[in-house]
Amino acid sequence: MNKLILNPGREKSLKRRHPWVFSGAVSRISGTPASGETLEVHSSDGEFLALAAYSPQSQILARVWDWRRRDIDAAFFRERIAAALALRARLLPDCPAMRLLHAESDGLPGVVADRYGDVVVLQLSSAGAMYWRETIADALFELARPATIFERSDSDVLTREGLKPVTGLLRGFPPPAPLIVDESGLKFEVDVDGGHKTGFYLDQRANRSAVRALAANCEVLDCFCYTGGFSVSALAGGAATVTAMDSSGPALELLKRNVAHNELAQPECLEGDVFQMLRKLRDQARKFDLIVLDPPKFAPTVAHAEKASRAYKDINLLAFKLLRPGGLLFTFSCSGGVSRELFQKIVAGAALDAGVDAQIVGHMSPGADHPVALAFPEGDYLKGLTCRVAIAQACA
Repeated sequence: MNKLILNPGREKSLKRRHPWVFSGAVSRISGTPASGETLEVHSSDGEFLALAAYSPQSQILARVWDWRRRDIDAAFFRERIAAALALRARLLPDCPAMRLLHAESDGLPGVVADRYGDVVVLQLSSAGAMYWRETIADALFELARPATIFERSDSDVLTREGLKPVTGLLRGFPPPAPLIVDESGLKFEVDVDGGHKTGFYLDQRANRSAVRALAANCEVLDCFCYTGGFSVSALAGGAATVTAMDSSGPALELLKRNVAHNELAQPECLEGDVFQMLRKLRDQARKFDLIVLDPPKFAPTVAHAEKASRAYKDINLLAFKLLRPGGLLFTFSCSGGVSRELFQKIVAGAALDAGVDAQIVGHMSPGADHPVALAFPEGDYLKGLTCRVAIAQACA
């Protein structure tokens, strides 16, 4: 088998079971592996460390499949997929919409699969995952038993892997149109063909329920609302009014359909740049009892953290100014380059600059279908805070 040999002293992260090998850690490649092919990873003194998928055009030159010498074959993928499905069956029984495979945290780097009823959307984002594409699809189709596997291997990461995007029907029947799934008794229409990620933000399921539980009689502002997961949840929870804003007209149209699917009153929908619209609401002296900030990824890597920090502070500062005393802010970051500690510091700085005292009354994460491997903190990408404005006063 082809081998990847590390520079001296660069084996430490692998021995801590971190699954990525960066190009700067590599001394040489023994053999001529093809993109996505499995190779052995060895320390500089020849110690075997792992089996990994080779990605010659990525800064992450190899992603670990296993820490033991074994065959990486169809049986391997069936084993990993079966284990992931068993976890969901135990922790989230009878949940019709959930993440089935969560990449590195399920031992399958670059492999994500989301279930929407009888439709599974598969998203592959690494050279190794694409190399085993058909094998993964076969195993998933056999073990999860969906009517459809639809592929959405079209993330930006693919370009860094030197791969072309692939979308379309992969197994089974074409997905129904519209595809509507149930979440906690609410109906949501999912665009698996053209929507963000795999069509819906399943990682916010528990947090939508939290907003629903606290929205009664509130005037709610839902920023970066996308197709209305939080807006619908707030309306279902008895919100007095909901104002939803997003830059995407089509997303807002789907939001309106989701509201109609649940026979709820239509919210105020504002289309445009959310930063500008927040400033306009501030200038209009608008006030809200509950605000949701769920922006897109501002910092995909640590290198983008400084610029992203400014953006996060800006929107959180504006949100604090728009909240009434006693109001609640549900604020999120899905940026892998922004840690939980840094995010909390940013939000604290925003409250200070807004001239309010605020308390953290809750920490938010994805649900059990988005596990985080302890050796892979990058998997903990979505972090959120529930903050309560205590007293509207100028800070000394």
